[in-house]
Parts: sequence; structure tokens; C-alpha cells
Amino acid sequence: MTNPNIIRASRAVLHVTDLEQSFAFYDALGFIETARDENHLYLRGLEEHNHHSLCLKKGTEPVVEAISYKVEAENDLETLAKLFKKHNQDVRWLQKGEQTAMGRALRVTDPSGLTVEFYHEMETVDRLLQRYDLYKGAKVQRIDHFNCMVEDVEAAHNFYLRELGFRCSEYTATENDNIWAAWLHRKPSVHDVAFMNGLGPRLHHVGYWLKDPMSLIDACDVLASIGYGPNIERGPGRHGLSNAFFLYLRDPDGHRIELYNGDYLTSDPDFKPIRWDLDDPRRATFWGHEAPDSWFEEASHFLTLQGEQTVSLTEPKLEKKKPTFII
Repeated sequence: MTNPNIIRASRAVLHVTDLEQSFAFYDALGFIETARDENHLYLRGLEEHNHHSLCLKKGTEPVVEAISYKVEAENDLETLAKLFKKHNQDVRWLQKGEQTAMGRALRVTDPSGLTVEFYHEMETVDRLLQRYDLYKGAKVQRIDHFNCMVEDVEAAHNFYLRELGFRCSEYTATENDNIWAAWLHRKPSVHDVAFMNGLGPRLHHVGYWLKDPMSLIDACDVLASIGYGPNIERGPGRHGLSNAFFLYLRDPDGHRIELYNGDYLTSDPDFKPIRWDLDDPRRATFWGHEAPDSWFEEASHFLTLQGEQTVSLTEPKLEKKKPTFII
């Protein structure tokens, strides 16, 4: 069986408890509202031509319904369904029209327990890249990646490389060469998804691309000026891993968003993954400041495919150690 052609990380579906509070926060960051109804808010970045990259859904608790990848062709969905069934993983089909602006979609439980969605078709909208009159806050451009906490990073790394056609850009390894964290990509950047060692499966954050590092500073100034200073969790700073500038924020329900800029090209077929030692202090924050405890302890839980209960969590297989890492 050939690998399906997964293009990139494409959207996240997050449950929030108050849509208006959520809108106020994401609007301040510079997200664009595409559409809304009584129970949904659809947001995108200025560069994006797809209907949305963030779906906020009204719920009773802040959980993750799915993280989603776009595929090149409709038949890639059939290939993926067969692949996950071969590995005895649960699958669920969502038909065209069942979700706003979406064609048919496949949702699966991956081997790490993450609820993952794949789709080919989404309605398109006007790209607002040169509507500079709409630029505000962080001037958010586009979705970039997901970061997930899982029980066994090495197993996740191997499955996504061997079965889904991802490539590894960078990874962190222990003294025994066990993979502690891995950055995997389909588009030619550092990552579409990162896996980090921790209590999981949980979504650590959704990363959004900014046009320049100064946009991170602008975001901090705007958020602080309107009372969102406590929502700034970590940064601004520069990662050793990926070389990117970062800022981590918590939305009103605690979902973590990363604002991100400045990584590098990974398209060359002879590009070799970069290895970092677990104890190398530069990999976490190139400038040296440590992350807060919330960074290591808090993340968003996933729903099952049926959406009825939160997926149960498992302890990481590698020895527990508080690292100074992660993107």
C-alpha cells in the first residue's frame, strides 16, 4: 500500500465554554472570522484561503474534538481508512455537509490515542494577505503545526514516518538513544506535528505562523493593554530546536496557542534529522530562560471518536524527568 498524500496540518476543532469570550481573545490576536452560528465560530489567518483553520465549538468543557490534516485527493481518504483499519484503529466517516464548509472527512484514533481528522475538500474564501487595513494584534497569517503529548514518542514517530509518509526534521534523544520528542513534517518546514513525552494523549498546543518576529511583540503589547496579560504563558523567546521565535498563550478556556515565526526549509531529499541531547539547555530556549510549571503539566484532553467521553490518559513510557525543552 502506498502512503497517502497528506499535505499539511490544516485545522483544529476545539470545544470552548463561551463563544463570545473566545471571540474577544482570538479577535484581539488578529484572527479573521469567516462565519459563526449559535454553536460554532470559524476563524482563519490573513493568508489562508480555506474557510477556516480553527473551529471553536460551544461545549460544556474545554476539550479537543480533532486535529486535522488536508490530503491531496479524495481517494487518499480511502487509503487512510484502509491503513488505520489494518492497524486495528477505530475510524469514523463524516459525510459532506455534516460539517460547515467541509466535504467528506475521515476521523480516526491513531495508535497514540489522538483523535485525528483527514479531509480533502473545504470551501474557499478570499485571501486577505494584502488587506493591510485588517492587520491587528499578532497579524496571524496561517496555521502551522500541532504539538501533542503522548505515552510513547518513539512509537508515534515510527508510525507517522513509516505509514503516513512524514519526515523528521529534529528530535531529542536520551543517553540510550530513545526518542524523547520528535518534530515531523509533510510541508517543507520544521513540522506539521511534534510529539513530546508526557501524560497523554493530550494536545499541548496549536501553532500559528506570523509574518515576522515583531508581530510577537505587538501581540504582547495588545494583549496586555486590554487585560490579557495573564494569558501570556511563555516567551517571547527563540527555540534552539527549529530556531523559531515563539510566544505561548492560553485562551480563556486554557487551550494553548503558539505564535511562531522563523524556522527553516526542509524540502531537500538529503536533509538529515538534527539530533539534540535531552540535557542540552539550548534546545528548549536558545536564550536560556526556563518554561513555567504549567508548560509541563497542563494540556487539552481529546474526545473519543464518538465524542462521548475524554480519552483516558496514560503515563509516558520513558523515565520521568522534567526537561527544559520543547516547541
